[in-house]
Amino acid sequence: MPLIRVRQHVNPLAKKYQTPANPLEWEKIYTQPQQQLHLDIGSARGKFILQMAQLAPNWNFLGLEIREPLVVEANRLVLELGLTNLHYLFCNANNSLEPLLSSLPLGVLQRVTIQFPDPWFKNRHAKRRVVQPELVKELANYLSIGGVVFLQSDIKFVAEEMRDRFAEHPAFEKVGTETWLAENPLPIPTERETGVLSRGEPVYRALFTRRPLA
Repeated sequence: MPLIRVRQHVNPLAKKYQTPANPLEWEKIYTQPQQQLHLDIGSARGKFILQMAQLAPNWNFLGLEIREPLVVEANRLVLELGLTNLHYLFCNANNSLEPLLSSLPLGVLQRVTIQFPDPWFKNRHAKRRVVQPELVKELANYLSIGGVVFLQSDIKFVAEEMRDRFAEHPAFEKVGTETWLAENPLPIPTERETGVLSRGEPVYRALFTRRPLA
C-alpha cells in the first residue's frame, strides 16, 4: 500500500465530523455476514486487521477510522486482494457506534480492539479522546456475552483512563489480576506496538470480557 500524507491529529469534535455514519448493509459488505465480527476502532492505515482478516477467514473485520484518505486507500487494497471478510469505514466512532451496531445481526460482535489511540495530552482536550463513557456504554449494549475488548497504549495515562472507564461499567470484567497484561493475546501486533517494543519501551495492555448483567 503506497503511503499517503494525512494529518496526524484530527479533532473529532470539529463540525465536519459530527454527522454519524449511516447503518451498513452488512450482506453487501461481507459474503458471510453472520460470521463473528472483530471491530477495530481507530484502524489508521488498516494493516493490523488486514493481516488478521487474512489469518482468520472465519471472522469478519471492520475498521473505523476518522481520516478518510486512509480509509479510501485501505479499501482499495481490500478490493485488490479480493478479501470478502474485511471492510474499512470513514466515521467518527464517538457518534457512529449506535447506528452501525444497532443494524448488526444479533450475537455477531465478538471482539473490539482500541490500540494506541491519539492521546490528546492536554486536559482541555480530554473530550477528544476516543474512549469516552458513552462509547463504553454503547459497546456494552452490542458486544456479545463472552465477547472481549482489548486495549493498549504506550502512553500510561491514556491506558489507565481507557482501562478505568471499562472497569467502571458493570457489563465489563477485567481479565487477570495483574495491573497490565504482559503479552498481546492477539496473533498480530500493530505497527506502533512493534516500533515501541523495538525501542525497549513499555506497552500498557488490558483485556475485558462482556459479562451478563444480573
